[in-house]
Amino acid sequence: MFDSAFWLTVAAILLLLVLSGFFSGSETALTASSRAKLRAQADKGSRGAERALGLTDDNERLIGAVLLGNNLVNILAASLATALFTRLFGDSGVALATLVMTLLVLIFAEVLPKTYAISNPENAAARVSTPIRVVVVLLSPVVQAVRVLVQAILNVFGVRSDPNAALLSYHEEIAGTLALGHSEGTVDKEDRDRLLGALDLGHRTVEEVMLHRSQIEMVNIDAPMEEIIAQCVNSTHTRLPAWQGEPENIIGVIHARDLMREVHRLVTDAEGDYGAVDALDLEAVAREPYFVPETTPLDEQMRQFLHQRRHFALVIDEYGALLGLITLEDILEEIVGEIEDEHDEDAPDPIVRLPDGSIEVDGAMTIRDLNRAMDWSLPDEEANTVAGLVIHEAQMIPESGQIFRFHRFRFEVAERAENRLTRLRIRPM
Repeated sequence: MFDSAFWLTVAAILLLLVLSGFFSGSETALTASSRAKLRAQADKGSRGAERALGLTDDNERLIGAVLLGNNLVNILAASLATALFTRLFGDSGVALATLVMTLLVLIFAEVLPKTYAISNPENAAARVSTPIRVVVVLLSPVVQAVRVLVQAILNVFGVRSDPNAALLSYHEEIAGTLALGHSEGTVDKEDRDRLLGALDLGHRTVEEVMLHRSQIEMVNIDAPMEEIIAQCVNSTHTRLPAWQGEPENIIGVIHARDLMREVHRLVTDAEGDYGAVDALDLEAVAREPYFVPETTPLDEQMRQFLHQRRHFALVIDEYGALLGLITLEDILEEIVGEIEDEHDEDAPDPIVRLPDGSIEVDGAMTIRDLNRAMDWSLPDEEANTVAGLVIHEAQMIPESGQIFRFHRFRFEVAERAENRLTRLRIRPM
């Protein structure tokens, strides 16, 4: 009974179990490993990590080859075990072989190798990359035939799949990781907001963060020179747009430093006579205005600011009408939060917390700033400001005192000035 054929069969089953464990562990290591970490190891000279990266470039081909190899060895091992146990125990050997092989495959070919692989997937992926690449090359004709068959079956049911499309973009993967880390307490809210702010620059436009034209401090170039100088000196801003005739007609941007330099030159040349400033030519002092379209992405606008060594731009719509202004500081604040210096005026907290658990905010507050401050997730696809969101959802301009409920929040119009919602009370429901 225990002849050479018996021991050869036992040895073959054990070898097949080892191969099954190898395929299972390799699949887990290669699919669970981080491509970013593999790239970092490859940059440091790891050939195994570089090969693993090449394998994961086509996940469908990789998984198809590994699964094919794994199923082949598992089925062959089960068949040999069934024949062996039938020879030893007769007809009852089939049930016994099923039980024994299930336990052996589960423990030694699934749980054990996968647990080891998941504990350090990058190193495991680098180690198995060479033999797995050989398997992928050898089985690629069969895998390709299976892929064609599967695609044909999916097409029958109207399912279209793109094998080259990633299930998640890198942006979504990083954002999801940061959100998960914050929810688990391993990533601080400030760190999460900064990283997400940097990632979102390409998806946001200057229109979303610009200062609206109604809030822009501008200089009337036809005003008396003393008024203009006083306005520029006392302003908290170093750059002021200059208009002539009407506020829409921006002819330049006056920089306080340029203005003071010219004033100093004129007074010095006049031997201290301050009246010489009346001869100051503001149009010569003003710098050429820099206009940008409202639809420019923030990351592109930041690159333009850095490339052109500018800090200030006027935002216009498709008809050339002035909408607002944006600065390099505005874009940086989308990443790091509010930036204040010694010249900024002390402003009250934009969010007033009320005893009933609700908050009161200015209607012009952006949804993004509110979400960051309160750790909420109000949608900002259809509107930039809180007032804009209420108007969009209500499909009307609400009256003071009206209450709306949407997106699991209660919105109450506290104040309205003409057609603007100036104050809003918000409470989670």
